[in-house]
Amino acid sequence: MATISVLVNDVRIIAEAGKTILEICRDAGVSVPALCSHPRLKPPEICGLCVVEAQGQGALIKSCAKLAEEGMAIYTESPKVVASRIETLNNILTTHPNDCLSCPKTGGNCLLQDVSHLYGVNPPVRRVMHRGADHSSPAIIRDMDKCIGCGRCVIFCETIQKIGVYEHICTDDDRYVTTKNGFPLSETGCISCGQCVKACPVGALQEKNEVYGVLKALGDPAKRVIFQMAPAVHNTAGEEFGLSGGVDVAKKLPTALRKLGAAVFSTGFTADVTILEESAEFIDRVTNGGVLPIFTSCCPGWVTFAEMNYPQLLAHLSSCKSPQQMFGALLKSYYAEKENINPKDIFHVSIMPCVAKKYERQRQEMKNRETGQWDIDAVLTTREAAKLLRFFNIDLARQEDSGFDALMGEDTGAARIFAASGGVTEAALRTVVMKLSGNRLDTIDFTALRDAENVKEAEFEILGMKVRVAVVNGIGNAREVLDAVAAGRSPYHFIEFMACPGGCVGGGGSPIRGDNVVRTESIYRSDANNPVRRSHENREVLKLYKEYLVEPCGEKSHRLLHTRYVDRSGEVKNTAP
Repeated sequence: MATISVLVNDVRIIAEAGKTILEICRDAGVSVPALCSHPRLKPPEICGLCVVEAQGQGALIKSCAKLAEEGMAIYTESPKVVASRIETLNNILTTHPNDCLSCPKTGGNCLLQDVSHLYGVNPPVRRVMHRGADHSSPAIIRDMDKCIGCGRCVIFCETIQKIGVYEHICTDDDRYVTTKNGFPLSETGCISCGQCVKACPVGALQEKNEVYGVLKALGDPAKRVIFQMAPAVHNTAGEEFGLSGGVDVAKKLPTALRKLGAAVFSTGFTADVTILEESAEFIDRVTNGGVLPIFTSCCPGWVTFAEMNYPQLLAHLSSCKSPQQMFGALLKSYYAEKENINPKDIFHVSIMPCVAKKYERQRQEMKNRETGQWDIDAVLTTREAAKLLRFFNIDLARQEDSGFDALMGEDTGAARIFAASGGVTEAALRTVVMKLSGNRLDTIDFTALRDAENVKEAEFEILGMKVRVAVVNGIGNAREVLDAVAAGRSPYHFIEFMACPGGCVGGGGSPIRGDNVVRTESIYRSDANNPVRRSHENREVLKLYKEYLVEPCGEKSHRLLHTRYVDRSGEVKNTAP
């Protein structure tokens, strides 16, 4: 690796050649504020906040775009730099709403607020832009008066997710982002993945807040509040409370949430159920000439993408509901029956790393066919769940360890790896191999599925049968794979799709500043440390089938745990990138 020597604030730094000044400063732990810059995006060079001074050069330099050079002397907080940043902040804040008390981004997630506090900038006069707000999406709110025109959402949606619903609007006195052709977000190709929400440095894009509804339910003596939480939450929620990235807080979360007077379960229980159902469905298709390849159906963002863009391939989707929705269906049937609770008295809260889960819970297919009730009453993102705990002055990091509640609280290592791209496939293989081989193979780790490639593929021989699988990491990489399926050229038997880069650990509702690689490594450590690592060995799941469902893909499980898909291509306006 080639290196260069530079001075940063009179401290010599040996840095990797070919990096920008902003990158080498951050690598060295030197803070340089930036609003439009994002580690995964090409620098748009819009906000101008990241300027630095270089000795011998008259004009300030945008550090996000300028490569560092041998011998440079760089100053990140010189009087000239500070004056420029204060002027930039004043220009931004003059047309930015002063409603930080009610803004969901308040509390460490608003970069504009952080840097404004740092430099003490608060313009006495603000100009309201009256750009409007968009509440049409079931999962995301757009408040255009808060938009600073940084372009992060535009670039992320077009270049990473490759959906492209946003565009810049530039006038003589204004610059901001809106949807292409001004359509409501619900009428675009938006799949509610929430990556734009994570990318937004201010409060212009927000997940729809459901915290208040949960607070009301917690205060209602007639309601039995019950939480479930996704596997990814176990290895990311701690970041909201100052713990290192990826720290496993699965045993602290139950303790914290029980202090609210609620029962607490892990969605990992129904991740294991999903594997039993999906494995049975896959084996049936393979042995009886069913539609192949089979597509996973755990990710609601991916399902929406398929419904909007590839309705001709919906028969390939597994009919399994997602683990979230399976849990909701079983909670208000199996659990309610076992505990002698009227399902109408249950207020069921799901904690997810995913913004699209807010949309998924409201799909008409997710209502109980007999009672007309929603299986899930509220979905909180990991960030919202942290706000709820902080409201009650509960510090997750200080909680004692405890387990999840019984009956639907056990999960396996296979369930835990649902959080990572490739994890659903690996979990399925652990059970499929057992079923097809009569347990004569004892393979646990399918490490070929564990890297961060956009599309991973592997071939496994099981009793003389070659099974080819693919894993699509991020929805932006789905079209090429789907086009091959549509053309009859796909060699695969099983394909996993996850809408968010990295899988659920990188979900749109996860903590904003965490590292997906660190999180993923932690997920696999949690799997390795679990005494039970295959879904078909989950004792509570086995009890569920013995006492209630009878068998995977049987009549009762089909009624409760499986669903159908809808051609939504007619709902999409022409917003393709």
